[in-house]
Amino acid sequence: MGTVTPTAAGIAWEDLSSFPRTNRDGRTTFDIAVKGARCANCIAKIETGVKSVPGVEDARLNLSTGKLCVSWSGRNAAPDVVLNRVRTLGYEASPYEAAAALDANAAEGRFLLRCMSVAGFGAIFVMGLMDAIWYGGHDMSAATRNMFLILAGTISVPVTLYASQPFFRSAYRALANRNSNMDVPISLAILLALLLSTAQTIAHGTQIYFDAAVMLAFLLLIGRYLDYLLRDRARGAAKQLAAMQSMLARRLRADGTLETVSANAVMPGDRLFVASGERVPVDARVEGTGVDADISLVTGESAPVLAGPGSLLRAGSIVAGASAVLVAAARAEDSLLADLARLLEMGQQNRSHYVRLADRAARAYVPFVLGMAVLIAVGWLLVGATVTTALTNAIAVLVITCPCALGLAVPAVQIVATSRLFERGIIVKSGDALERLAEADTAIFDKTGTLTSGKPELLNRGDIPPQILQQAAQLARASNHPLARALAAAAGDGPVAMDVREVPGSGLEATLDGAICRVGSAAWCGLPPGKSSELCFRAGDQPAVRFLFRDTIQSDAPEIVAALQKRGIRVEILSGDRDSATAELAARAGVLNWKAGVDPKEKAAHLERLRKEGRRVLMIGDGLNDTGALALAHVSIAPGTAVDAAQSAADMVLRGNHLLPIAEAVDVARKARRLVLQNFALAVLYNSTAIPLAMFGLVTPLVAAATMAGSSLAVILNALRAVRTSAS
Repeated sequence: MGTVTPTAAGIAWEDLSSFPRTNRDGRTTFDIAVKGARCANCIAKIETGVKSVPGVEDARLNLSTGKLCVSWSGRNAAPDVVLNRVRTLGYEASPYEAAAALDANAAEGRFLLRCMSVAGFGAIFVMGLMDAIWYGGHDMSAATRNMFLILAGTISVPVTLYASQPFFRSAYRALANRNSNMDVPISLAILLALLLSTAQTIAHGTQIYFDAAVMLAFLLLIGRYLDYLLRDRARGAAKQLAAMQSMLARRLRADGTLETVSANAVMPGDRLFVASGERVPVDARVEGTGVDADISLVTGESAPVLAGPGSLLRAGSIVAGASAVLVAAARAEDSLLADLARLLEMGQQNRSHYVRLADRAARAYVPFVLGMAVLIAVGWLLVGATVTTALTNAIAVLVITCPCALGLAVPAVQIVATSRLFERGIIVKSGDALERLAEADTAIFDKTGTLTSGKPELLNRGDIPPQILQQAAQLARASNHPLARALAAAAGDGPVAMDVREVPGSGLEATLDGAICRVGSAAWCGLPPGKSSELCFRAGDQPAVRFLFRDTIQSDAPEIVAALQKRGIRVEILSGDRDSATAELAARAGVLNWKAGVDPKEKAAHLERLRKEGRRVLMIGDGLNDTGALALAHVSIAPGTAVDAAQSAADMVLRGNHLLPIAEAVDVARKARRLVLQNFALAVLYNSTAIPLAMFGLVTPLVAAATMAGSSLAVILNALRAVRTSAS
């Protein structure tokens, strides 16, 4: 896989062995930075072209970040072949490096801004000169008019050629590799307008469009720069993640000295030194004494917490207070930050139903518009029009039929919506998740760990003699059972019983002060079962004591239930816990419909029944037993504290422990659906009106440029409305 071969196009040999990575499932992934992709047509062409490489199983291009993710199994494909396939399609391509990609995107923005500024400067002068000719030409002599035209051409030609570099470069790369893209007809229209105007100026004609050429470039660049800004909003999430990840790490050698290495060079087991205020470079465990750390990346809470010996600190966490020595638990590419970045990319790479519709329409664009322009020119010539008139109308068709509005209709809304949700702590993993969330009419919550914290609290501490509490805690400290941990926490620090014997399904037994003591189930301690979560304790022949527990409800659980119900969404609870505990939690959260004692198969069966009834279910769960239901639901969300399998199965992942952002996700999804449909309507209205006008010669190239750019701007500005949401 690391072998190097020369390219067919004469591109220099490259060592790509360090870029592909092998995932846990054995598949190889190779990320490529693609430059020049602009629309849905570009995405379809690149993905289809790369998938045609022998051995490649999947290819997904994220238009927002310019990252193409290619995967294959084993050694079925070579990275250099894949890389050069992208280049032969007419796009710049190089191995993807996050920091370099962000720098390249910033450079692209500066270049577009420079070209747009030059075009705007030239447009002001050329429009002034041309207006003087068209509106005051009757008072000019022929020599003065010609001088004004020559001056307009002298300014327009170099300015337009310089400002149009983004279109020319893209079109050249495509044509050089015997391909086409959206910039081919755009470049053709600009060059034809300049050539026609120059020829007409020399021949003292009247069909002169120096102003149209420079204004076309200017208006197209405005749309392209706004599109860049829009995508840069989506890249903002990637920038945040990149900023959180240390590029360097200080590794402790065997002799105790420090060496500074790349974070990518850190291997599991390496000992790392992290000073106060520095970010943890990779997922690592605390060595020695505890350390205060800001883990807001995981919990959403900014207050520092004490991470004890052996505690796992995620990459991006900040060490507070004293410095720390950590032991690396994973490589940088397997850290939480890397996982978050991959989850974020998945949401922008996957295709929704609306995007697939736009893809199919945009794919036919280039052959359609070029064919139409030729037919229009031939048609006008056949009815007796001059070559100048035929070319003018063909240029107008080339300009006005640009499918920018259609290509931006869906991704513009998705980019704004997913970026807003990321800022609010929700990672959208699936491209059509928002589309499906907007359709949800039923929300089903798991109980433990979702509506509750999963951390039981002791309810009857005041009824327990302190001596009994401390005796029971000595046994409880020897167990990892959630109720045992809650009992030990209620008792505080203290000794651990020695020679503790665990009886599966019953509890713990040990000898304290000469008496055999037990802590565990009611039957194990000689009591009838109670109706709530409990542990029982018995010391020798003394009467047994019950410890009653209640799971702590999430602080915003009642609020999210009320918020979803207000939005017309029915809320249910499916729990594997007992009836009494589930009923109590449902009452506290305000949920009327609940079911307890449900195993994973029953959860899946319940969702299937609802589906057959026509319900569209939003499933929210965190456990391994929820993964089947999460995958079967119409749309699903997993809390950030969920197990890996649940997060993988879900369409969205919450960062932190709060549930209320789910309501905002519903609002954003519903508004995004409305905006997408509005954008489609705008694009269809524009094309159905503009194309006939251009065909019959009723639109000049200048007006065509203005209307085409206006349609794209309308779509982008409409998409930006997704930033503002209200309960619906």
